[in-house]
Amino acid sequence: MEDKSTGLKLLLSYEVSDGKLQAYQQFVIQQYVPAMQMMGFQVSEVWHTAYGDAPNRLVGFVCRDRQTVDDLLDNEMWLTLNSQLEEYVTDFSYKLVPYQRGVFQM
Repeated sequence: MEDKSTGLKLLLSYEVSDGKLQAYQQFVIQQYVPAMQMMGFQVSEVWHTAYGDAPNRLVGFVCRDRQTVDDLLDNEMWLTLNSQLEEYVTDFSYKLVPYQRGVFQM
């Protein structure tokens, strides 16, 4: 059996605020994602919940090792990015899970 676990996944979940979708999208595409890439993360998926009792966004970023995660969490840019993101979203949270290729993770 092939091992599907390689690296770590950082899962962000939140609600995009009403009336801020366009500004949110511009910020994420132009600033958030490029900054995360500079810090060693790649987008693995973006999910939108259209109906139900769940955050309307779930975004996954993957990296190769724990040191990359530790460096991110100690980086002032991470705090600044999330502070700026919270101008467009509510109920922001994140968690770290082992990355499993081809498996939906929450």
